[in-house]
Amino acid sequence: MRIGEDPVVEAWIADNLESDSRVGVDPWCVSIETAQQWQQAFSKKGQHLVQLQTNLVDEVWKNRPEPVINPVMVQKIEFAGKSSEEKLTELRTKLREANASAVIVTALDEVAWLYNIRGRDVPYNPVVHAYAVVTLQEAFIYVDSRKITSEVKEYLDSINVQLRDYSDVLAGVHTLVKEGTHLSSIKDVDCRDEVDATVTNGDAETKATGDKTGLIWVNPGSCCYAIYKALPGDQVLLQPTPLALAKALKNPTELNGFRRSHIRDGAAVVAYLAWLDEKEVYGAAGYFSDSKCTNKRKRLENEKLTEVSVAEKLEQFRARQEYFMGPSFETISSVGANAAIIHYAPEAETCAEMNPDCIYLCDSGGQYLDGTTDITRTVHFGKPSAHEKACYTKVLQGHIALDSAIFPKGTNGHALDILARVPLWRCGLDYRHGTGHGVGAYLNVHEGPHLISFRPQARNVALQSSMTVTNEPGYYEDGQFGIRLENVMIIKEASTEFNFADKGYLAFENITWVPLQKKLIDESLLSTTEKVWIDSYHQNCRTQLSPLLSGSELEWLTKATEPLFAN
Repeated sequence: MRIGEDPVVEAWIADNLESDSRVGVDPWCVSIETAQQWQQAFSKKGQHLVQLQTNLVDEVWKNRPEPVINPVMVQKIEFAGKSSEEKLTELRTKLREANASAVIVTALDEVAWLYNIRGRDVPYNPVVHAYAVVTLQEAFIYVDSRKITSEVKEYLDSINVQLRDYSDVLAGVHTLVKEGTHLSSIKDVDCRDEVDATVTNGDAETKATGDKTGLIWVNPGSCCYAIYKALPGDQVLLQPTPLALAKALKNPTELNGFRRSHIRDGAAVVAYLAWLDEKEVYGAAGYFSDSKCTNKRKRLENEKLTEVSVAEKLEQFRARQEYFMGPSFETISSVGANAAIIHYAPEAETCAEMNPDCIYLCDSGGQYLDGTTDITRTVHFGKPSAHEKACYTKVLQGHIALDSAIFPKGTNGHALDILARVPLWRCGLDYRHGTGHGVGAYLNVHEGPHLISFRPQARNVALQSSMTVTNEPGYYEDGQFGIRLENVMIIKEASTEFNFADKGYLAFENITWVPLQKKLIDESLLSTTEKVWIDSYHQNCRTQLSPLLSGSELEWLTKATEPLFAN
């Protein structure tokens, strides 16, 4: 069952279960939005959504390993660019404007951003398993106290954030309801016992008395249903918290960190491609030559390059760079037909060996203290077919079209998505994923609330100056090959000759610097403007990366960025 192609989960369940069936869920593992969607679908068939007081998987999971206790880290102001105190002040202003007295922050990247902390609790994402509760007077973090070092405790005290144990979050919510906006006196409450056994069509009944001092703000997309059911139904403000947009609007320090980290990351990727080019000479034409493979011979066992082994080598190149903290997601290192699988994940036991006769697609990224990167390059170390070159060129044309766009303020990503697809559409091709997503500042590589996509949610938030967003059109031919070209961009103010209706206009600043492969480009398909863009991009790649490279790596970069087209 594939989301977006097959019926949604709740529709399938409703259609395949008898009337009066009961569907159990752990209310701690399902969001408000999802629970309400499920309940609505089930109720139409006379079915019921039931909240379980114990998780059935936990009941049968024997010898479950203890969770790893990873220490929380403070994200220094030299990287964060704005203090947590400033962020709390701005958040409380938003609370007052919405007539809210508190917000319960459940999205892990929002908690990390708000308090300027980072962690290692989720692979590839530097976040901490924690909740934040902020009122007009107080601020709290609910986290396993074993993760809090004396240094972090001192930091939290300095910004007036009170430490509570992770398991006490529902007790804190009940105190928030009972005592208004003051949570200083947390009482022991059995969290599971407070959750209703069956979800009803309406909101939870108020389980506490006391004056209603304002709305309690929760994000229906990230707040679990267990917390929601503990809140008075008439005191809940259900909408994304103001932190999502605030986090997406990068401050000048974060933007400069993005630019610097992408230059270092580009140097690492260039070093990787140069190494791969040198390794692929065994029977391969190489990165630059467009001739057929010659002198083909089977690699010795110690020479074998696989999708996994080369991805590990790429991480080694990144690890040489300043402030590197780890990959930003599992590298999509894919050869030939595997590249046609959009979110392919190679495994050591079953992955393919590198093949100079096939396209190689590598989608990867790094986490750095000053930024998060995400880049895709598609290359061929043999002789690409005319069809592969045409498809690559169409994807590149879509990439250039979006990169070059100038658009009025208030435009959303749904409106721009078409720009990257038109070159493909002209020859009857397309791709099944979105064109761009936000990127966190040493946070999640996929960040909202904005995106560039054909999906309806791309209409929800306008693109704004100082946001980051990827540009990643592609084309995938099942069983044959896949192509994707991805850079990260910063949205900036555009300088235009006119300013119709005083709207103001925006444009993109590219910050990813890794050459495009000349021999995969069909020059006959390009316009003069597109040729100028490519040569200008390559000149910038050389300018930005040359100071970080030397020897054979610098020679490779110089050759890869030579002007492709005669003036």
